[in-house]
Amino acid sequence: MTAPQRRLRLGPLRRPAGPPGKLRRRISTAARLLGALIVVGGLYTVFTPSQQATAQDQPDQVTVAQGKRLYETACITCHGMYAQGVPSKGPSLIGVGSAAVEFQVGTGRMPLARQEAQAERKTPAFNQDETRQIGQYIQSLGGGPEVPAGDNLGAGGNISRGGELFRVNCSSCHSFSGGGGALSSGKYAPSIEPATSRDIYAAMLTGPQNMPVFGDNQLSPQEKSDIISYVQNLQHDPDPGGWGIGRIGPVTEGMAIFLIGMVALVFTTLWIAGKS
Repeated sequence: MTAPQRRLRLGPLRRPAGPPGKLRRRISTAARLLGALIVVGGLYTVFTPSQQATAQDQPDQVTVAQGKRLYETACITCHGMYAQGVPSKGPSLIGVGSAAVEFQVGTGRMPLARQEAQAERKTPAFNQDETRQIGQYIQSLGGGPEVPAGDNLGAGGNISRGGELFRVNCSSCHSFSGGGGALSSGKYAPSIEPATSRDIYAAMLTGPQNMPVFGDNQLSPQEKSDIISYVQNLQHDPDPGGWGIGRIGPVTEGMAIFLIGMVALVFTTLWIAGKS
């Protein structure tokens, strides 16, 4: 059988398939990319907690407007028209959050009458509602930490665990009894006796003056509640050992021992000597 006859019997030879065209390659690449995005998006949705914005999360525009008016009355001189700060007068408030306003304004530390080494607690110039309004205005400018809702943030806290956390994180400045203590350059850690639970929570969130910031990465909300519960116990629990001598610490205790104990010992010695 000749070669032409063999080709006729076997049928026509097919050209081998070549590489896919550019359009097919682009469609295939786009399909793979879309599939990868769908998989990644699904995993993100499954493992990331949802954070849906609610009406409560959005600042109340009426409250913000009222806070802006109060800010322009009492704060604008030191902190600027848009809270961007004024050199040598006051820092920027953008991003400090309403928690900083609640601590500084709510405890009367702000507005300042004059520049000093440290702002002292005094009678507040604004009531709670006005303080909240200023806080919401500052919160609307750049966000920042906020104090949770509620008037007793130590409710449900573990006093024993709070005492351990307080001794590790707070007692070096505020003393073991919360009476406060001196720091460098004329500054001091204030007594926490008059502080409310919201004052303490706001201070931990914002770190006023020389105090470090204890965000939720350093102390969880539950641990903050434990510390507040312990502080509240200090504020209301009477001295179990009798006379507390102001709870200032070993200085007053040593002075009391010297003035009372040593004097009594001297007189006792003289009395014994006179008898003998």
